[in-house]
Amino acid sequence: MGCSFNPLPAIAFSNQSLPTTITRKTSTSMLNPRAVAKELYFNHDGSATRKLLAGVNKVAEVIGVTLGPKGRNVVLQNKYGPPKIVNDGETVLKEFLSQQQKLNRKLVHSAFLIIILLIVMKSEAGEASWSRTNDLAGDGCTTSIVLAQGLIAEGVKVIAAGLNPVQVSRGIDKTARALISELKLMSKEVEDHELADVAAVSAGNDYVLGNMISDALQQVGRWGVVTIEKGNYAENNLEIVEGMQFDRGYLSPYFVTDRRKMTVEFHDCKLLLVDKKITDPRELFKILDNAVKEKYPVVIVAEGIEQEALAPVIRNKLRGVLKAAAIKAPAFGERKSQYLEDIAVLTGGTVIRDEMGLNLENANKDMLGSASKVVITKDSTLIVTDGSTQEAVKNRVSQMQRLVENTVEKFQKKILNERIARLSGGIAILQVGAQTVIELKDKQLRAEDALNATKAAIEEGVVVGGGCCLLRLSTKIDSVREDLDNEEQRIGADILKRALAYPTRQIAKNAGVNGNTVINKKFSLANLWKFQDMQILSSDDINFGYNAARDRYEDLMAAGILDPSKVVRCCLEHAASVAKTFLTADAVVIEIKEPVSKVLRKPIPTSVRVGLHGGGDFADDWAGLVRVHRFNSLLGCFLPECQGDFLMGLCDLLGRPLSIESCALCVLSRVSDLETTRNNVFPSVPVLADVEGNVIDWIFRLV
Repeated sequence: MGCSFNPLPAIAFSNQSLPTTITRKTSTSMLNPRAVAKELYFNHDGSATRKLLAGVNKVAEVIGVTLGPKGRNVVLQNKYGPPKIVNDGETVLKEFLSQQQKLNRKLVHSAFLIIILLIVMKSEAGEASWSRTNDLAGDGCTTSIVLAQGLIAEGVKVIAAGLNPVQVSRGIDKTARALISELKLMSKEVEDHELADVAAVSAGNDYVLGNMISDALQQVGRWGVVTIEKGNYAENNLEIVEGMQFDRGYLSPYFVTDRRKMTVEFHDCKLLLVDKKITDPRELFKILDNAVKEKYPVVIVAEGIEQEALAPVIRNKLRGVLKAAAIKAPAFGERKSQYLEDIAVLTGGTVIRDEMGLNLENANKDMLGSASKVVITKDSTLIVTDGSTQEAVKNRVSQMQRLVENTVEKFQKKILNERIARLSGGIAILQVGAQTVIELKDKQLRAEDALNATKAAIEEGVVVGGGCCLLRLSTKIDSVREDLDNEEQRIGADILKRALAYPTRQIAKNAGVNGNTVINKKFSLANLWKFQDMQILSSDDINFGYNAARDRYEDLMAAGILDPSKVVRCCLEHAASVAKTFLTADAVVIEIKEPVSKVLRKPIPTSVRVGLHGGGDFADDWAGLVRVHRFNSLLGCFLPECQGDFLMGLCDLLGRPLSIESCALCVLSRVSDLETTRNNVFPSVPVLADVEGNVIDWIFRLV
């Protein structure tokens, strides 16, 4: 520990104590001549590790309280509104990340949160551990952090005793990979009736949300898309959109067939799909003439239609000669072409595009798609087919699923999954309701966690929850450690063995129960906190465990206490990665923000304090005079009659002249309808919750 990669001068070997910190080390750049102060912490005596560990414990303590069915809430400050009350570890950690640049030097010294958030929470792939867990598994952020804290806390102890951190980390990593293979053997495929249990456990034992998510997935299919939205009522609502729907409405209200609903509705209609902008009305004559003769409705889906080409369609529709409507193709660019191909596969039509050598003037009825029903509003279009193209749709979906597997970018995966859902059977919209805004935000986060956990369970199956699966895995470590290379790696395996009890202990603690008592009672473990001799589970039933929601010991699989296997796997992988990064860190470099001295601006002379009787912050006398007159006229909008008396009275009351800041607040205090003022006078102020800061900033910009 603490070794240097560069040769040291002879003076370094004199009898002098090595400093553990170097403060105010300045560094300069050829591009930026301004010096930046740095603070360096070395790990010669373990001081850097201790301070890093303090930051880990602080983060894990705040986030860990949300773990389990009896997890506590965390109140987050919200600058532009009411505070947020959440029960989601990911949201709490995001709050830490959003505030990392605002931490002062004292906080960095005491907790090292910046280092924790930027270094310790990094996985080997360079992404945050919690983010990796939630991106891959959709849930498990809190468990990842608690497990990582256990690995780090136990690892620091043995490294302080002089063990090689590289070998210890290697032992943790090898053991974690071996346990993942054991986890796959313990996992079972999730049944339809178990989806509600998985969702409810992830949502904090909210079985109302769990049942709705289960119903949604059963209606749209396990691989269907379920979107979560904020509802307008206190109750939850589930809406299933059948067929393919996209956000494009009719190009003209003259196409409307139902005046009461302002919608276009056709049955047994044809679809003309064009991947270009239609500018010449003569290009449509052949298709429209055939539609009039055979008396079938036509829906034109194109990149765009010029008014000159659209006018004959509207005119013939109003005369009753033609049943037709026109809409723009969904999306733009390459995505637009892909959506048109999806519609063509669904309806059995052909996309007419110049690149394929297809001409709109020569298009015939065989190129048109067919739909049993089309409903068009001013904002959306719904296409329902008769199922005759089911085989082609299935092949198209399989092709896009392979694209999802080979795509790394998250946004592209999201678009592909939406296209798959539109083709394969519809979209479920879960509208979350609540009594208050604060409750609504918390409930929406729970619903998102529940949905993500349910999809993870569909992918890789389920295991028993409550942290019991991790404890069961700890009993497999004795057989794994024998295959490790040396004693230091075996000690790394023992560290992982003890750390696997941390999540269960935290769940019990949040439920108001002693975690050590629960673990010992549940598994009859003797010498749990020693390096070796952890006894085998007293019960051979791997489903037996502690139900924190009911405070009793039972068959967790039968009780519906389930965790997705993918979540447990990701937690184990990423916690081991975080611990490996932490335990091999040997120095810390922090940028010190220099204190910014307050610049005293030139005050306004007495001769230009017109109507304000107060000071101001202006660059020169002439600018001050102009700005004071403009501000005076602004005050006249609010206090036309008693402006002078009101401000003079405040001056007498305070015993000092008023500044522009004070005048701005005075104006607000005299306005009866604050909301009207915000809309009419202060349009650039985003929120009036922080009245002083926002309004004063607006006043200075104005004057």
